[in-house]
Amino acid sequence: MPSEKDLEALKTRAVAEIITREELEQAVKKPDPTGYIGFEPSGKAHIAWLMMADKIIDLTRCGFRMTILMADWHAFINDKLGGDMVKIRKCGKYMEDCFTAMGIDTERTKFIYFTDYMSDPKYWELVLRVAKASTLSRVKRALTILGRHEADGDQDTSKLMYPLIQVADIFHLKVDVALGGLDQRHAHMLARDVAPKLGLKPPIAIHTPLNAGLQGAGRMDPSEAKMSKSKPESAIFLHDPADEVNRKIKNAFCPEKVVEGNPVMDIARNILFSRLPVLSIKRPAKFGGDVQFDSYADLEKAFVDGKLHPADLKKGVSDGLNQVLGPIREYFEKHPENLKEVEGLKVTR
Repeated sequence: MPSEKDLEALKTRAVAEIITREELEQAVKKPDPTGYIGFEPSGKAHIAWLMMADKIIDLTRCGFRMTILMADWHAFINDKLGGDMVKIRKCGKYMEDCFTAMGIDTERTKFIYFTDYMSDPKYWELVLRVAKASTLSRVKRALTILGRHEADGDQDTSKLMYPLIQVADIFHLKVDVALGGLDQRHAHMLARDVAPKLGLKPPIAIHTPLNAGLQGAGRMDPSEAKMSKSKPESAIFLHDPADEVNRKIKNAFCPEKVVEGNPVMDIARNILFSRLPVLSIKRPAKFGGDVQFDSYADLEKAFVDGKLHPADLKKGVSDGLNQVLGPIREYFEKHPENLKEVEGLKVTR
């Protein structure tokens, strides 16, 4: 059985919601429970992926065997990388490097590609059964998982297939847990809704928060405001050099005393306090001198109370993030081949 510390991290670290906690607690007691997360190979990885890596680490520490699905044909449906499957698959290999560099347990985590099982007739039977158990309006509502609107299904019928195959992936892989960001909630809830109709086990859903993009635009809609590889100035990439990290955070939206929609505070909450024991902020003695925070709650209180200026917060977050990203940069310095393949790729939204 996992330790109490590991169980607590599983249920709280970088978690927006768990559906349901009771089901998760039961799954942990099983021998070799399983989970999965799917990614479209569609460009360079940004720091919000660290939340996903942290949850994969938490799950494997609690006994799960994890599958990372490189959703290559999903990326094709979603018009990523111009629908060029050669580029999409090269990007998939780069993404394998990213997760290895972020420290996942490669002994308990495997990478597979949708291509590996798309020729299985039983899989497509499952897709049709999911479609029979779903209404058109329900599937259209789930199009937000692609970063699309419901109307996009009227322009390209393949978009309507996407939620169906994502749900079928979950059942085909026979997983206990479906992991993803909050933007994947519609697909996971669709899977939970149709499972009883198909006589299948509903997946437990674990959702991570959405990190706000650095520019802070569109804060009324978190899915629009999230950090995105298609908007490079809104994102910090895993292998950005330290001076680039410093520049991007220095220019980031960070209103004084405001936490909601503040991307710098999001980085501290969702990433730094998951990977660092303390957040150290250096500042001149005339401004109160250096300060350390060992919890996000203390950091938030100091910021909201005006005891921590946005410029000082940015400096501390830059330093902390460069500390977290250091080992990842070192990995890619030693293994540059797949990163070179994705440099310069035009990323589409």
